[in-house]
Amino acid sequence: MRIRALAALASVAFAATACGGSAETPSATQTQAAPAASTPAAGGGKLVIWSEGAKRTAALKPFAEQFGKENGVTVEIKEIADNPQQTFVTASQQGSGPDVMVGAHDWIGNMVQNGAVEPVNLTEEQKAALNPVALKAVTFNGQVYGAPYAVENLALIRNTTLAPDTPATFDEVVAKGAELKKAGKVKEILCLQVSQRGDAYHAYPLFASAGGALFGTTAGGDPDPKQVLIGGGDSVKAWGKLGELGKQGVLKASITPENSIATFADGKCAFLVSGPWAMNDVRKAGFSYDISPIPPFEGGKPATPFVGVQAFFVAAKGQNKVLAQEFVTNYVTNTEVAKALYQADPRPPALTAALEEVKASDPDAVKFLDAGKDGLPMPAIPEMAAIWEPFGIAEVSVIKGGDPAKAAKAAQDAVEKSLRK
Repeated sequence: MRIRALAALASVAFAATACGGSAETPSATQTQAAPAASTPAAGGGKLVIWSEGAKRTAALKPFAEQFGKENGVTVEIKEIADNPQQTFVTASQQGSGPDVMVGAHDWIGNMVQNGAVEPVNLTEEQKAALNPVALKAVTFNGQVYGAPYAVENLALIRNTTLAPDTPATFDEVVAKGAELKKAGKVKEILCLQVSQRGDAYHAYPLFASAGGALFGTTAGGDPDPKQVLIGGGDSVKAWGKLGELGKQGVLKASITPENSIATFADGKCAFLVSGPWAMNDVRKAGFSYDISPIPPFEGGKPATPFVGVQAFFVAAKGQNKVLAQEFVTNYVTNTEVAKALYQADPRPPALTAALEEVKASDPDAVKFLDAGKDGLPMPAIPEMAAIWEPFGIAEVSVIKGGDPAKAAKAAQDAVEKSLRK
């Protein structure tokens, strides 16, 4: 009964989200909060779900409603648009948070440190049905803290009419983009979002290829917050390389989350560094395209993207934790839900069975997975939160002509100061 109901709901979820607005990125959403949806309570009780992102909130709505009907409870789901991680942690501390939170895996360290989430009771069979990278990403201190539903990473998306050949190095991307701009065929050499605040997530593959690093590693290969490397050694050279790209007009603060994908979709640049969330807009543009790994600088290290995982979390201080565990472990780990979420916001599913079905109809999913196969799982340690703002400030500084050594030192000092608090 439930599977048939879920299958019927999948098409409803897709229809509800097909007319959505611009694509969203993992770093932030700038949409307005959606109105809460609820089902009539049949047997009493209430399950409150908060979600990051308008599209996934809309996709989840019919499934949440069906779950409420099946369990005789009221289900409320709403989007948290502004700083969802901190909003959730703060609300949890105040006793006003949800029962279930939907968001990125790299929140886990901070949420665990603040007592905001509890382990998710996945069976061994459920774990085996997941992408191993996704399962590893939601595992913290040996415990599984989320039910992953999607995997995401950056890749190089190319307008093949303008740039037919797959570039082997990032230097070739720059050269081809500059050639097209000089010929008046494009307005931008590259669409890679920076904005006035910087964007560590999108800049990191280039930073890594140029030799930069955020943290050292422990003996077990995990990020070591005791070794902050953002401002020393080869990282200084990496800031210098980003500065060179700024001087060449490759990286620009005027390229933002709001216009990077749209500029590419409008044919105003030939290359876009983005993730699977961009593909709805790219496909609608109607031109031929291809997806490939972000190439390294000539003679550089790999242009390693972060690998992110989207997951469902059980709130430690929720009012209905038993129902939350049921929803997270046994309901949203269903293939039909995973497929509907993919259709709404095309990030490759973490559930292997859903991914296999998606692969059959969408080769782009395979190409994104290939682009991220050697990626770095986004560090889930709480100390990662100290990186984003200083990195962004340093990035904007160097691309606007600032001294790389000074920018690197300022970033290092800011991160270390934050970690001492």
